[in-house]
Amino acid sequence: MKKNIFSLSICSAFIATVFVTPAHADEAALLQKIEKLAAELDAIKAELAATKQKTDSVARNQQQLSTSVAENTAAISSVTAANTGSAVAMAEQASKSGSQTVISSYGEVNYTRPRQSNNEAQTDVARAVIGITHRFDEKTKMVAEFEWEHAVTSKDDKGESEVEQLYVEHEIRPGLSGKAGLFLMPVGLLNTNHEPTAYYGVQRNFVETAIIPTTWREAGFGLSGTHDNGISWDAGLTTGFNINKWDATSTDGSTSPLGSIHQEGQLAKSRDLSMHAALNWRGVPGLLLGGSAFTGKAGQGAPNSVANDARVTLWDMHARYNPGKLDVSALYARGTITGIAALNQTFAGQVTPVPSSFYGWYTQAAYQVWKTDSYSLTPFLRYEQFNTAQSYTAMPQGLGLAPAADQKVTTLGANFRIGEGVVLKADYQKFQQDSNQDRYNLGVGYSF
Repeated sequence: MKKNIFSLSICSAFIATVFVTPAHADEAALLQKIEKLAAELDAIKAELAATKQKTDSVARNQQQLSTSVAENTAAISSVTAANTGSAVAMAEQASKSGSQTVISSYGEVNYTRPRQSNNEAQTDVARAVIGITHRFDEKTKMVAEFEWEHAVTSKDDKGESEVEQLYVEHEIRPGLSGKAGLFLMPVGLLNTNHEPTAYYGVQRNFVETAIIPTTWREAGFGLSGTHDNGISWDAGLTTGFNINKWDATSTDGSTSPLGSIHQEGQLAKSRDLSMHAALNWRGVPGLLLGGSAFTGKAGQGAPNSVANDARVTLWDMHARYNPGKLDVSALYARGTITGIAALNQTFAGQVTPVPSSFYGWYTQAAYQVWKTDSYSLTPFLRYEQFNTAQSYTAMPQGLGLAPAADQKVTTLGANFRIGEGVVLKADYQKFQQDSNQDRYNLGVGYSF
């Protein structure tokens, strides 16, 4: 293209020279000019050829460089791809295996001051719990919790060290899981959700402590299911209670009838097994409705026992509505122990015979009055009524036992949450039957 432009320029110049040269111009001068222009044209051609040669050389070098870069890039990409493929394979394998171990914990420290007996005020490291959850793969996991109560565990102290849970769970299919080991009974609102950040008040409520023992666990097998319509269920076959552990010389039975004969997975007598079932519905946002039942013989085939036909049955119904700032809940629980008439005759005149029925209920309302990014304040009011010895089996003339009086307790207090894992608590408890038990409570708890 450049060559043609230069040729046109030269021709134009030549024509212009011819037409502008005077007619009387010397022919020799004209030829001299033509020769000069021809020489200049040859020089331009040579320069264009040299330029083209340089351009071709640069193009060849660029092509070689591009080829070399492409080859090197391909080689690097090949190595990188091989290494990346290995990493991806490992990542996919790790993802498929789902290997993961998680450490969790919760604990609480409480202060109690009786209103009329200041000298009995006390502080207690109520409990400290360490949990370990290990996922073997996406469907199978192990759950363990280890608990220490009352700070010090020894022969001469009141503290306890115990395994609270230890089980393996496997997802059989989406929405259906099975587990085996030592696990919490799906009873009430508190037993399976008992961390201090999960309930109102410094102490756990009386109904879910005295009537439903907390934390109540049994060893055995269980199935759990969830459905898209909001229904979830649990069922299982486990160890049960041992009526032969009842100590009629102690007040433990009047504090919690089932708590005093709970085996806790410790060399648990297992001749008589028990069954449990629970059903809950969460079909409306914020609403939970449910119930549970547990039953099983408690004699355990003890030699020469008069209570081998004893049976423990406990059931509950519960509801909770927590649409936002408002949190309202209610629970009713009732238990019976049958087949213990002959056993109670052997306990005649002692402190605590075995009750044939016990029950309790409570209603509670809480409202979050203040909340920021880091803090929230939720006052609450709870009223509960319970009786750990509502009735006794019929006894021979003169050995009859009068049922115990209902206990009625009102608790007014507040939970002050710090973030999601820490809570400060304060409350006042009023005991209707015995004002000497009225008390102030303070507590701090955590959970992660």
